[in-house]
Amino acid sequence: MTEGQKKIPILNLYLDDSGTRHPSKKPGKMPAHGCDWFALGGVLVRDEDEDEARRLHTAFVGKWDVTTPLHSSEIRSRNEGFFWLRDKSKDEQAAFYEDLYCLMRDAPVTGIACVIDRPGYNARYAEKYIENRWMLCKTAFSVVVERAAKFSISQGYRLRVLPEKCNKPEDAALTAYYRELRTEGLPFDAKNSGKYTPLTKDQFAATLYDLRFKAKSSPMAQLADLYLWPVCMGGYHQENRPYRRLLEDRKLIECLLPEADHATLGSKYSCFEGVVRKE
Repeated sequence: MTEGQKKIPILNLYLDDSGTRHPSKKPGKMPAHGCDWFALGGVLVRDEDEDEARRLHTAFVGKWDVTTPLHSSEIRSRNEGFFWLRDKSKDEQAAFYEDLYCLMRDAPVTGIACVIDRPGYNARYAEKYIENRWMLCKTAFSVVVERAAKFSISQGYRLRVLPEKCNKPEDAALTAYYRELRTEGLPFDAKNSGKYTPLTKDQFAATLYDLRFKAKSSPMAQLADLYLWPVCMGGYHQENRPYRRLLEDRKLIECLLPEADHATLGSKYSCFEGVVRKE
């Protein structure tokens, strides 16, 4: 960087996915919580804060001698890479889970997501569009990236998007959605989305800085994974303990926004008309 040049401030959006992205595909074995969603989300972190987040991750995995990526579903079920938790006492398990939450709380990150209720999506669009419905990842990616971009603009930052690497077709799809945002803007009907004051293609082009895919071994990708599940659960069970704790500790995007902006700039819960949120 030459003298007089100013480094561009970057806000990083780490994304993970959860659930079944094909609208008409059965989700398979229904999880114990009984909810059927597709979501893309994770964490926002300023580029200059990443070293601290990684330091905290290193300290946690070192303390507990963790040798596999922190994967939310494995940790909750104490299975696969975290089967060893079953051999721990109840007190040791509780200490592990509390340390894990403290990692999430203390890392300089903010949770954000777009969560789509699949039954609600099909109830709204199946008859209208029959078999021409989008893959749910197109909607979720467009929404969460736009909301992160709006937040970036409000902070004077540009946005780098970092999804977790999946497979060639799905990675290619996200790459295509990203390019479309930069060149065409949002893919939604202008009349229906107008109430959300969508960004224009020029605003996207000026704000979206880069797209990079990250492996599961990335500490930041693991933090995205850890955050996504409680944000999803918050759409169905507002008293879900991890979700409630993240709210109380001001770790979610809504905590940084005026209440009037939660519906348009916070995490998006789409097609939840038929969902009765449990208090």
